[in-house]
Amino acid sequence: MFTGVKVFSATKAKEREELGENVTRWMKSNSDLEIVDRVVAQSSDNEFHCYTLVLFYRHGKQQPPSQP
Repeated sequence: MFTGVKVFSATKAKEREELGENVTRWMKSNSDLEIVDRVVAQSSDNEFHCYTLVLFYRHGKQQPPSQP
């Protein structure tokens, strides 16, 4: 189950080059979120290539069970 969605999309070459850094920066600044699923898509036509990354998350990372 998820409580939120974050979409990253890039069409221009410079945006595509920076996409990974943008995702990493967002994840670091939202470290209290737990990513529970993701969808990666690519679409293109004769001129443009678009990458889309969709992150599904929930608030509050679950703590691992304590060891006895």
